[in-house]
Amino acid sequence: MLDPKKIEQVARQIQGALPKGVRDLGEDVDKKIRSLLQSQLGKLDLVSREEFDIQTQVLLRTREKLMKMEQRVSALEARFSDEKVIEEKQSD
Repeated sequence: MLDPKKIEQVARQIQGALPKGVRDLGEDVDKKIRSLLQSQLGKLDLVSREEFDIQTQVLLRTREKLMKMEQRVSALEARFSDEKVIEEKQSD
């Protein structure tokens, strides 16, 4: 979810960048800017910094698990290969 404080900050920056005549129109322009900003930002595919950090940690843990599983598979493949060689020698 978008942080209302950040939206307020951006709205103030936009309002500050408007010409004085437009700013003098008052609260109506201010409300419309906030409403438009909220609407447009809501359409974007954004995540909060907190959610991004959480997903980054999940990804790191998943990578660690994947590396461990790859090592286990390699060890099992090596073991299977060694057992197969031993069986072949015994059958000769």
